[in-house]
Amino acid sequence: MAEPAARRRGRGGGGAARRAERTAVRIETAKYIERNIPNFEVLNEEALEIIETNAETVLEEIGVNFVDNPAALERWRDAGADIDGERVRIPRGLARELIKTAPSQFTQHARNPEKSVEIGGRSLVLAPVYGPPFVRDAEGGRRYATMDDFNKFVKLAYMSKWLHHSGGTVCEPTDVPVNKRHLDMLKAHMTLSDKPFMGSVTDPSRAQDSVEMCEILFGKEFVQENTVMTSLTNINSPMTFDDVMMGSLEVYARNNQACIISPFIVGGAMAPVSVAGTLTQVLAEVLAGVAYSQIIRPGAPAIFGAMVTSIDMNSGAPTFGTPEASHITYGAGQLARRLNLPYRSAGSFCGSKLPDAQAAYETANSLNMGLLSGVNFMLHSCGWLEGGLVADFEKFVMDADQLGVLHGLAKGVTYDENAQAMDAIREVGPGGHYLGCDHTQENFKEAFWKSEVLDYKPFETWQEEGSRDTRTLASARVEHLLANYQQPQIDPDVNAALEAYVAEKKASMPDAFT
Repeated sequence: MAEPAARRRGRGGGGAARRAERTAVRIETAKYIERNIPNFEVLNEEALEIIETNAETVLEEIGVNFVDNPAALERWRDAGADIDGERVRIPRGLARELIKTAPSQFTQHARNPEKSVEIGGRSLVLAPVYGPPFVRDAEGGRRYATMDDFNKFVKLAYMSKWLHHSGGTVCEPTDVPVNKRHLDMLKAHMTLSDKPFMGSVTDPSRAQDSVEMCEILFGKEFVQENTVMTSLTNINSPMTFDDVMMGSLEVYARNNQACIISPFIVGGAMAPVSVAGTLTQVLAEVLAGVAYSQIIRPGAPAIFGAMVTSIDMNSGAPTFGTPEASHITYGAGQLARRLNLPYRSAGSFCGSKLPDAQAAYETANSLNMGLLSGVNFMLHSCGWLEGGLVADFEKFVMDADQLGVLHGLAKGVTYDENAQAMDAIREVGPGGHYLGCDHTQENFKEAFWKSEVLDYKPFETWQEEGSRDTRTLASARVEHLLANYQQPQIDPDVNAALEAYVAEKKASMPDAFT
């Protein structure tokens, strides 16, 4: 709420006001990115046509498996596919025809309408890390994640200006039974934040719970007519669709909620070692997955996903920030745009065990790759460590801070009258400086992106303050954000209904930890 002008004037001068402005707690969320820069395209027309033709050949001649899902096989048979056991062979052109009903762009609504996001077109929506069973911080080291850790990450995401999305399983809270933790995670996203979030996919029944909790939060009719969740449907590459993921997809598609259809590719293990071969398999898998979502409900929102890494041929471990993965990510973006589908890829990928130089190099390569490849929904945009096994608190805020750079790059270069700065150039003239000129005074607050984590002080000041490295600065940032967290308001009746739903669901089944 704005402070009355009389009270502001009563303070002791401009210096006090500026100090107050610097130290005030502000909970800001930047609008999702709308790119004003071109996408980087690595494939020419001939390469694209070859990959598309080969992907159709894979679907027609080799086919994909739909495992332990007889209903899916019957749906495919009715749609015109050839069924042999669990193998589904899709005639050339059928999948492309089916996916035409999937929207090229859609709105994911947040409970705070000001934080709703557009997914598709020229947009880029940033969401945090997803799925690690471990967490790490400077004080406690590497350990299994708990629900308390999960809640802290949701709060950090809410407090992070450049993050547009609360995400999903930001870490896996191992202190809560497997069959019940999705309820606590969803409630945390719904009550500790007012940004958009993701639903559970670890069992179709948990997907249904996600839908029902959203119906409490948003209203049943609103959920059926609008998209309020995204969900991550990973394909078991190569070319296998299991009953758990497909069962969850069926729930979300049936209820008009968005599914990210995403092969999980480790090049050389789950796909060919070549870029073109991997892109062929990725396209075939996505075509089959998105087509199936449209069989369930024509018009259900679906996102072309590509989660791609290469492999270290000595250790077998995935590698990140490599040129080969970048080529695949750029190429997959081109394929997604040719299909007129939103695109999900990239993130703060790294293989490092600590938020160190390796993590920084690989993360910077991966984030910039995502921006330039035309990604519309970037999962794992902050907090990823150790190949996705760890969600790291310090790296979370380091990455979240650097997401501001993506916002700045995506703006492109303005060249209106103010940006041309001709009055400033005339005012300063040869041999002068611009620090005091009118143009600088009018524009300096917004002219340059400013880090909330990194240190730009003179050496002497840095030394006097303890010679803090980036991880130390990030630890202080984590403490600051959590100490100043303010829970967004929620309707008490809605909150009570969510509490009751979770309690009833938990009481209805025994604990299961497998």
